[in-house]
Amino acid sequence: MEYMFTLKYQLAGHDSDLDALVERLGTAGCDDALVGVGQPGRLALEFSREADSAEEAVRTALADVKNAISSARLIEVSPDLVGLTDVADILGVSRQAMRKLMLTHRTTFPMPVHEGSASIWHLAEVLDWLKARGDHRIDAGVLETAKVALDVNITKETIRHPVRGHEDMELLTA
Repeated sequence: MEYMFTLKYQLAGHDSDLDALVERLGTAGCDDALVGVGQPGRLALEFSREADSAEEAVRTALADVKNAISSARLIEVSPDLVGLTDVADILGVSRQAMRKLMLTHRTTFPMPVHEGSASIWHLAEVLDWLKARGDHRIDAGVLETAKVALDVNITKETIRHPVRGHEDMELLTA
């Protein structure tokens, strides 16, 4: 099956030659990715990778990038953090329809990761919720990829910010 996902990286200062990076990535097995550099020191790789599972696709892509650019630091795997417009685009509905669904089901709609003028959710949680409702067709590959992206991002952040005194955290999340 083909899985589509994006890996975003922070590059070391010495990794600024885009042509050399693209060459190294291609040699390392990332020839199934579109390479983009929007900001200096950042790299985004949009993969379309054949694999038996989304986990295998993402895991092999992460390893391939690490082999090509060992100093690159993973920022994010997507699709994971999304706004209502992103979810609407994935479902093929309007943003207004998504907003109405969220407002109509405030008590059961997944909690946002960040709430404000631009709220964001974990895509996997929203798609799981929609799938359980049964009123939207959810692409299994997109859901599987979103779950893997969520897992990788949480693992990365847990390593980056180890939780100390986690026994008291139950009070915060209950």
